[in-house]
Amino acid sequence: MSDKLTMPTVPDRQVDPSPPEGRQFWSAPVLIEYWNALKRHIWLALAIVATVTVAGVIFTLLMTPQYTATSRIEIAREQANVTNVESLQRETGSNDQEFYLTQYSLLNARSLAERVERRLRLARKPEFFAAHGVAPVGEGLLSIGSSGPVSATQMRERERQAVELLLDNVAISPLRGSALIDVTYTAASPELSRQIANAWVSEFIQQSMDRRLSSTADARVYLESRLEGLRSRLERSERELVNYAARQGIVRLSETQGENGRTRTTQTLASSDLEQINRLLVEATAERAEAEARLGSSTRSPGSTTLGLSNQSLGNLRQRRAEANAEYQQLLVQFEPEYPAAQSAREKIASLDRAITSEESRVRAAYASDFNAARDRETKLRSQVDGLLRRLDSENRSSIQYNIYQREVDTNRQLYDGLLQRYKEIGVAGVGTNNISIVDLAFLPVKPSSPRVALNVALALLLGVALAALVVVILENLDESVREPHQIADRLGVPLLGAVPAIDSDALAEIDDPKSIMSEAYMTVRTNLSFSTNHGVPKTLALTSTSPSEGKSTSAYSLARVLGRTAGSVVLVDVDMRRPVVATRLGLDNTKGVSNFLAGDDNLDSMIQTIGDSNVSFMAAGPTPPSASELLSGDRLATLVEKLSERFDHVILDSPPMLGLSDAPLIAKVVEGVIYVVEADRTAVRASRSALVRLRESRAQILGALLTKYRAKQTGYGYGYGYGYGYGQDRATDDAA
Repeated sequence: MSDKLTMPTVPDRQVDPSPPEGRQFWSAPVLIEYWNALKRHIWLALAIVATVTVAGVIFTLLMTPQYTATSRIEIAREQANVTNVESLQRETGSNDQEFYLTQYSLLNARSLAERVERRLRLARKPEFFAAHGVAPVGEGLLSIGSSGPVSATQMRERERQAVELLLDNVAISPLRGSALIDVTYTAASPELSRQIANAWVSEFIQQSMDRRLSSTADARVYLESRLEGLRSRLERSERELVNYAARQGIVRLSETQGENGRTRTTQTLASSDLEQINRLLVEATAERAEAEARLGSSTRSPGSTTLGLSNQSLGNLRQRRAEANAEYQQLLVQFEPEYPAAQSAREKIASLDRAITSEESRVRAAYASDFNAARDRETKLRSQVDGLLRRLDSENRSSIQYNIYQREVDTNRQLYDGLLQRYKEIGVAGVGTNNISIVDLAFLPVKPSSPRVALNVALALLLGVALAALVVVILENLDESVREPHQIADRLGVPLLGAVPAIDSDALAEIDDPKSIMSEAYMTVRTNLSFSTNHGVPKTLALTSTSPSEGKSTSAYSLARVLGRTAGSVVLVDVDMRRPVVATRLGLDNTKGVSNFLAGDDNLDSMIQTIGDSNVSFMAAGPTPPSASELLSGDRLATLVEKLSERFDHVILDSPPMLGLSDAPLIAKVVEGVIYVVEADRTAVRASRSALVRLRESRAQILGALLTKYRAKQTGYGYGYGYGYGYGQDRATDDAA
């Protein structure tokens, strides 16, 4: 057989609870665990879902129809400045989220609800309270509409009550990714819903305008007091500036005003005079330098041609001398110097030289005269410039204080002009800006917005499913029983020998059929037992359980029949002397048995009975003794097992359940191993663990656990977990064994 659990024998007779590699049982996924839990409690879950759904339907049908009206407005980040007048409040900023969150809070403000209540006089309308299913202060719900007198205190309480109702039923819904906001109001009256929704947005816009007007009114009062003081300061500073300029002789010819509003004096009378005279001084200095250059050139080079170039008559004389000298040189080529024509030419040259010298002297005298005049003019202008510099220096030193006066005048003028302009603007600032506009007014709703039957039923169904799931989870967590085969090893720490399915027919009849499901299940147990020791199936073994009716006796008989068909002779011994049931179920005699042998009767042949034509014998429990524990604690039980093992190939003892008794531990000491029987979905894990601890403390060899009454379809595994490996394969394995 494949995928069977093997349990090698260990020296201290303790079996390793974890199966060897290659023979692990499958652990169900979490989702399958939950699905199986739901199937186990399916009727309870369906009852919870149905109850909650029906309750939701009834509650929906009993609800009063509600009508919702919606108005839509737009709140722009930057205000529309109709009058081009800047508001007192900062209207732009980088934090759009903060701005819009502020607007949403203002739309939900209590002050806005109070304005709507005052505008529509809702506290005086009984139909308003009736539309919300409440009674106004001072009246009962059944007496709404009475016209009795209302005191001032009651009216204030009704106004407060109306405001609370408004805030409870209004909803602000921003449209994602836009500046649009829907304002909805829900009430039992469609007309009332429409009126309140429209009044809400109108009053919100008006409240915003009133808030701005209120802030400008306070500002005007403040600015009036500030303007009066600034006017006096400006007049005083201007007067001080003019008086100081007159005392210091500061005459301003031109002034400029910078971007910051500061006045700068660009030119005074002294600076203007200095500029003009300094320009003349520069010209005189140039003329003097030019005259000095001409005079120096004529003095350093008497024969220089510079004079000829600058004087036309001197140039003509020099040209004539050059011509006369050329004529004289030509005559010398032909004649001697004493020749009359040559002498006449030489005298002409000498005459021209004298004329040139005389003309040069005259020109030099003229150059000297021009130089002297230019020098005198330069000296005079320089003296004037020095005088103006001293005057301007004195004026500059005085301008320090003058500029102080001027800055004070400029500052006072800027403050005064700015406040005066602001004073003129704030009168229209409140109406000059508006960033809120109505996009759509609410229309009269024709269909109720609630209750929404389909939605409420769906929600009730979901709530019922959630509640049912919660109850199932709680029940599953409170349930400590073992439900799945894999939980044997996980929770009890012992290996699983097999899982026996629950059947509705007679189990004894089923086990007699080798092809039945029961036979297949116990064949798997027999095969797994063959791996528990080094010599195969233990020769002597006992079956016990936590409590009665867990299938222990049936399993002992079934295992005996399987071993009888495959492993030789078997004797089934009923050691449960407190409550013997095997003999009755098999239709055998219980007059003599184990209790007789333990009491001293050695006639085993008279106590052993045959079961039909099978290879299985049976030894009944015998008469019920006064104290079963005293009989079991003696040596006769070990002697009984020893004698039976000599006569039969296998000895199976049907032990009493644990139940805090000492019978099972006493029996476990005289056999090779103990099979612990656990009923599926019944036995508490804590009780089973306590029983296993008692068995281990008695040094019993626990071969493994057998899960009985296992319903595979309910848990979702399907038949075959632990034993459904195929009939043919099981039969082949059994034949080989």
